[in-house]
Amino acid sequence: MSRTGTIARRSLLIGSAAIVGGVAFGVVKLNQPPANPLDPAPGQAALNPFIFIDRDGVTIITPKAEMGQGVQTTLAAMAAEELDLDWEQVRVLHGPPAAAYYNSTVMAGALPFREYDMGGLQHALAEQVGKLGRVIGLQITGGSSSMVDGFERLREAGASARETLKLAAAERLGVAATSLVTRHGQVIAPDGTAIPYGDLAEAAAAIDPPRVAPRDPSDWRYLGTSMPRLDQVAKATGTALFGIDVRMDGQKFATLRMNPNLGAGMVAYDATAALQMPGVEKIIDLGSGIAVVATNTWLAFRAAEAVDITWQDAPYPPDQDGLWQAIDAAFDDKPNATLRDDGAPDTIPDGATIVEAEYRVPFLAHATMEPMNATALYTGDALDIRCGNQVPTLVQARCAEAVGLAPEQVSVTTTYLGGGFGRRGEYDYAVHAARVAREMPGTPIQLTWTREEDMTHDFFRPAAIGRFRGAVRDGKAVVLDGQVAGPSVTASAMPRLIGMQASGPDKVHVEGAFDQPYRIPGYRIRGYLADLPLPIGFWRSVGASINGFLHDTFLDEMAHAAGRDPLDFRLEMMRDEHAPSARCLETVAEMSGWTGKTPDGIGRGVAFTYSFGTPVAEVVEVEDTAGGIRIARAWIACDVGIALDPDIVQAQMVSGLIYGLSAAVMGEITFADGKVEQRNFFDYDALRMHNAPRVEVAVLETNPRMSGAGEPGTPPSMPALGNALYDLTGLRARELPFNKTFDFVT
Repeated sequence: MSRTGTIARRSLLIGSAAIVGGVAFGVVKLNQPPANPLDPAPGQAALNPFIFIDRDGVTIITPKAEMGQGVQTTLAAMAAEELDLDWEQVRVLHGPPAAAYYNSTVMAGALPFREYDMGGLQHALAEQVGKLGRVIGLQITGGSSSMVDGFERLREAGASARETLKLAAAERLGVAATSLVTRHGQVIAPDGTAIPYGDLAEAAAAIDPPRVAPRDPSDWRYLGTSMPRLDQVAKATGTALFGIDVRMDGQKFATLRMNPNLGAGMVAYDATAALQMPGVEKIIDLGSGIAVVATNTWLAFRAAEAVDITWQDAPYPPDQDGLWQAIDAAFDDKPNATLRDDGAPDTIPDGATIVEAEYRVPFLAHATMEPMNATALYTGDALDIRCGNQVPTLVQARCAEAVGLAPEQVSVTTTYLGGGFGRRGEYDYAVHAARVAREMPGTPIQLTWTREEDMTHDFFRPAAIGRFRGAVRDGKAVVLDGQVAGPSVTASAMPRLIGMQASGPDKVHVEGAFDQPYRIPGYRIRGYLADLPLPIGFWRSVGASINGFLHDTFLDEMAHAAGRDPLDFRLEMMRDEHAPSARCLETVAEMSGWTGKTPDGIGRGVAFTYSFGTPVAEVVEVEDTAGGIRIARAWIACDVGIALDPDIVQAQMVSGLIYGLSAAVMGEITFADGKVEQRNFFDYDALRMHNAPRVEVAVLETNPRMSGAGEPGTPPSMPALGNALYDLTGLRARELPFNKTFDFVT
């Protein structure tokens, strides 16, 4: 393995110890930084948790998972900017599990505030709450938080390392550090003497790194500029290491087959036929299913199918109608959350026109392109886990529990992720691999799920029903009263992720609806939680993926009821509430040449959702063709405050749009006889190159605070498409996916 791999393994071992120490440390000293998990050898220096230097140069440790979103490139640019590295000198590694790599932004985002109008006191409170991520060692890639979370820390790490290297050079040269400059990965003296950073590593390691403020943005060379992607060459040449590419000496291959009645166990199984297949080495009872170990993955797949299994029944309504009834019944209970309650939404003003509608959105799977997998080696006193994951410290802790080891005995190597979207924020696939490996000590086991097991055992985006009632008068919205019912992501995920249930109103359940920057006299959003024992999880943009469709589609219906242009209708309510959001709408109107009128055979829809701190407005254009409705074009205007890498921000917006449009057109998970009906991409498809729209993106920077880009492009895509379909056909579809109502180009 490469030298960088050596660093990673050493870092992992030290990181295992650091998380335990870091947790205890953080409980008593919230404001002190966790220990540096990196362990340099003689001649090397780890000046902080993010900067590792040896004679070969500088390695920047990026604590977030690279799952195609470009996070390693921009995080590395933050540190390289301060270190005066040339771009070709920049090397990166995924961070090991360690409290030092905690995510503060995700924790801060849990507070039930409307982010667009948070004041100074609320931001200060959010900052303190974010530090809890350090206490619990919450190292997570998610919530569109990576740039915000890393912005200060990576730049400060680079600046501190730069000044430490100058101090080391000053001592060697006998000159004042203030007389030295850095350039091209070297410290340069007034007489032109240049010392590479690697030559200073050992001396720098003996110096207490100073705290140094990052450079002013006016001095940036990399940030604010689109840089070549650091993961691009490896992925283009097929040399990038994903979890499924991991190979270890003596490795065996496994798969699993779990009860399709989710959450239920196994009555009995007969593995006689499978064990007679040459190359099948072991059948392992996992309680709610079995694992098969064989000499190759394909054989393991076939052998798992040959096992005769009797399953227990599902603990929830077995068919889709029953599930919808359970969700509908949640409206009969008291609301869990009323996070917006402006004016008197129960009072309809005289002369107003009432608008009412009910919407439904289905369960959805994540459908990562790389099937779920993990490789594990258990030796009795240690466990080595290698996989793509979004939560290294959770993978470490839960795998340790599963095999009866302490966390410090478990190392975790994070590979590239072939898609995450929240699915790899879970740890089940790694735990299953660890359990199988424990049954064969000393043998590396790569556990790979079939696409069918993945599709039918996901942690699904919840289905939901939205009931909206509003009123318009004199061309304006005067009342908007929305109610949303469905299973709770928070209630399902929190116990398994952090071992406790969240209390208070469920913000996630109503985000994308209660927190939209509109000024309406009577404005109320309520959430109702349906108690269904289904595995529910974080799907890209989470609650906003649901409520963005419900809320904005209803606004479109109100606009038409008011006899107004849909874009102007939204803009008028937004201008005095949040200027950056209004600017997004104005920009997308300019980009698309919005007139509110379309020729025959063309439909256009506009939508807006504020999520994860980022306002996003989108216009989608559809075309009626002989082969069906084509999604022809799309325009996006977003405002991320500071666009650290404009190309990556644009790519993320396009990705979010396509992910959302795919779900809107054809995404649906349904249940029959207790089991998920969809099994593979033939019945859970996505947009392909030929039926995806041409997209233009404008990235604005007027938002007063930097925000995320990974998820905000998804929520408005669904209502924008639905509103365009209404413009084209005059038919308002209130249930997703749209292929139930319309024929699309396939």
